[in-house]
Amino acid sequence: MKKILGIFGLLVFVCVVTVIANPKFVNAYNLQNIIRWTSLFAIISIGVSFVIMTGGIDLSIGSTVGLVGTLLAWLLTVKGFSPAASVGLVLLLSLIIGLAHGLLITKMRLQPFVVTLCGLLLYRGVARWFSDDQTLGFGESYDSTLRYLAIGKPFSLPIPGLDAPVAIPMPFLIMAVIAIIAAVLLNLTIFGRYLLALGRNEQAARYSGINTDLIVILSYVICSLLGGLGGVLFALDVNSVQPSGLGEFYELYAIAAAVLGGCSLRGGEGSILGVVIGTAVMRALYNAINILGIPTQLEFAIIGTVILGGVITDELIKRLVARRRALRSADGL
Repeated sequence: MKKILGIFGLLVFVCVVTVIANPKFVNAYNLQNIIRWTSLFAIISIGVSFVIMTGGIDLSIGSTVGLVGTLLAWLLTVKGFSPAASVGLVLLLSLIIGLAHGLLITKMRLQPFVVTLCGLLLYRGVARWFSDDQTLGFGESYDSTLRYLAIGKPFSLPIPGLDAPVAIPMPFLIMAVIAIIAAVLLNLTIFGRYLLALGRNEQAARYSGINTDLIVILSYVICSLLGGLGGVLFALDVNSVQPSGLGEFYELYAIAAAVLGGCSLRGGEGSILGVVIGTAVMRALYNAINILGIPTQLEFAIIGTVILGGVITDELIKRLVARRRALRSADGL
């Protein structure tokens, strides 16, 4: 809980500083954009967090987003598949990708870094190949069906002091449902307990009778499945797909949001709420860079500096708490 409060404090700090520098940060249109993009990135970040909590990593999530988005547009506009069939096929593909990752890591004993790095290159290359590296558009024919999932605004929330009510986008509701399910899965089920136990000590978990291979496979399936869902929503949001660009570097944003939100790269630790707040920090930073007129060339440098500072601060606080506990134990003796 302390870690969540810390990252929430960072979010508040970023927002307050940006508002002081430019009050336009809190107009209704800008807040709608932040909520929408935070929701989209939070979906893939939640998936990545399950893998990270096992002590693994998934570098292919951005390329999965690109492949799924490109395939969706290709099936709809080139092959003429129905929206339901197209979405079903791309989600099935993302599930198969996660299953392949899990099997290669557990049965072949390959390193997650190597498996998913190869996936990063493979899926991007396949997307560019079958689309002939051409931009694919959805046009207006799916506005009333699929695109509503990405751009729909089911209700508005009036906030005193703002120029207009803030329209809550459909991706926020989808993300909220996913986050609730993920939190229940992690905190209230045997799978969640086994997942964290595996991340803390895989050998001990195996000796205690936990089917660690199954847990790892399921975590990669969840990650890729949410990556596939993210690919659908990202593609529909922009209404066109560029195979070489869709999802590029998204894996870095997702991993950074998960780590910033409290997931330890060593495994065995994490919080779904923390991941969502960590994603909000990332998007608030990105929005602040744009709205304050900071050169976009500094975007990665600023975000990287803030993330590094947050992680260092968290580690120092951990060490301070551990030292105090050790001193109390010594005094008790």
